[in-house]
Amino acid sequence: MKLLFIIIFLLPLYFKAQYFELPKLNYSYQALEPYIDAQTMEIHYSKHHAAYVNNLNQSLGKIDQGKISLIDILLKISTKSIAVRNNAGGHYNHSMFWEILNPVIKYKNIRIEELERAIKEDLGNIDSLKSKMNRAASTRFGSGWAWLYVDTDKKLKICSTPNQDNPFMDINPDRGIPILGIDVWEHAYYLKYQNKRSDYLNSIWKLINWEVVSENYIKAIKSPLLAYIEKDSWKPYKEFSILFDQINEEVQKNDFSLLKNKSSELAMNALNLKQSVIPKPFPLDETKKLLDEILKHCNELHKMVNKNTKSDLLNDKLKLIQSLKDKIY
Repeated sequence: MKLLFIIIFLLPLYFKAQYFELPKLNYSYQALEPYIDAQTMEIHYSKHHAAYVNNLNQSLGKIDQGKISLIDILLKISTKSIAVRNNAGGHYNHSMFWEILNPVIKYKNIRIEELERAIKEDLGNIDSLKSKMNRAASTRFGSGWAWLYVDTDKKLKICSTPNQDNPFMDINPDRGIPILGIDVWEHAYYLKYQNKRSDYLNSIWKLINWEVVSENYIKAIKSPLLAYIEKDSWKPYKEFSILFDQINEEVQKNDFSLLKNKSSELAMNALNLKQSVIPKPFPLDETKKLLDEILKHCNELHKMVNKNTKSDLLNDKLKLIQSLKDKIY
């Protein structure tokens, strides 16, 4: 009876923790034959991908899963554990992979002319895209992925990443929004192709659903995430932002010790930000004015700290700097 009570008590907690779920596969394991065999598909989906989802939920621990999205995790992956990095990447990467391999055309009304035009402008033509993707995939040592992604200038680029990394992640030098990914882990092809990765890569193109890739492209070029990634890749901004956020978080807990110890460093970071090269996507004149204001108020904040100014006034100054920082986009 006692055991039954414990089980009943713990079940809601267990199910609450299962925030991320294995997405439904919209086709049978046999649907990708003869290019990907049914046994590989079943193992890949029901074992490997399922393990990433389960391990991700366990790795997140005490994080309030209801308030954090998979993309949020990926964008700030440098602040997460290796376990979260591997499993969040594995979950996202495979979820996209199943979609772009879908043999059923679900997006019949989606026009692909815009994607075709971008491929021609940025990569030459579709054959060039395939060749460059295959080169990125075949030269990836060990396990990883090859990606077609939209960078912060809204251009199509190609890169490869190790393990389960992807262009969303802030630890990746090639950043942007992925629209097509090719899995080059051996479990994706070894049962059929053994060590012949090049044969697998030549076959995979027969399965690509360009309507889905086109949908991904259209969403990517309209996404505000490109501006976020550009800002996040702006090193002086990121250094300033990390320190400011750390200070502000402590102040919101009514702890002003970090502000008192780091106000000079914050002002120096604001100066470095002011003197840095503003990335292209940001409006130059408007951003310069905002950086001038941020530097001005950070210097004033440092002086206020040295004068032992009241806590509520320090907090007001931080809120003002926060509002200026938020306007940079």
